[in-house]
Amino acid sequence: MEVVVTGASGLIGQALVTILEARGDRVRRLVRRPVADPSEIRWDPDRGHLNPAALVGVEAVIHLAGAGIADRRWTRSQMNRILESRTRGTQLLAHSLAEARPLGGPRVLVSGSAIGFYGDRGEEALTEASPRGTGFLADVCVAWEDATRDAERAGLRVAYARTGVVLARSGGLLARLLPLFQVGLGGRIGSGRQFMSWISLTDEVMALAWMIDDDVAGPVNLVAPGAVTNTEFSRTLGKVLRRPARLPVPPLGPALLYGRHLVRELMLASTLVLPGVLGGGGFQFAHPSLNEALVETIRGSAA
Repeated sequence: MEVVVTGASGLIGQALVTILEARGDRVRRLVRRPVADPSEIRWDPDRGHLNPAALVGVEAVIHLAGAGIADRRWTRSQMNRILESRTRGTQLLAHSLAEARPLGGPRVLVSGSAIGFYGDRGEEALTEASPRGTGFLADVCVAWEDATRDAERAGLRVAYARTGVVLARSGGLLARLLPLFQVGLGGRIGSGRQFMSWISLTDEVMALAWMIDDDVAGPVNLVAPGAVTNTEFSRTLGKVLRRPARLPVPPLGPALLYGRHLVRELMLASTLVLPGVLGGGGFQFAHPSLNEALVETIRGSAA
């Protein structure tokens, strides 16, 4: 299968390309710079440039591009950047796919999203059928998913990858926590009662590949079946590292570094998400439990 991937240089994108190529797919990357070889396609979301003809012959697109959610403090300009980097690129891609489809363009679009769609929901068990929540991230996810409408109207099968906290040694939340926990300074954040819905990097990319193969459309929660509280996560991480994890982190500290909006929605929000579509579709998780996911990620070969 010929698959186009956006965001191929990111944490998830790099691992995804490796998985796709290992199973025999031909991967083409959408890049903003001048193309270096025939495996690349140039696009410019800021200027609205993507030649639909370049997508002819491609069977599926996995769209992951967007500014990092937690890369910087959430100033108003950064929040606008987070939103626009998703909606602008997705709208351009969806419009180009709609034009390419009658010419033999892709039949499938798997577009990135996040469990931020559900907002802070306490202990409520959330499935793909659950309504949207409130907050900045919920607004971003709704706009992000709505930006695919041109592709859907053109007859493509469109699925939304609502991704949870991806566990990887080289990036994301876990990479930020490891230095503290490795020296015994880790612990719960705030009350620790907030639920974290996580997924290993291996399962994340295998699920994305599954989404282009399986006949699924609409939202798909990319989370492992075992959501845990922040306290449970901290204890398990400390156990895997063989370090104490007893020092609670008051919200004020992270808020000074990252801003109170980011801390409230990313660190203190409680989101108990279930992988309903993956489970119902027979997807086999490589790491269904947090302990084995952390062991493999930290001590094994996971990135």
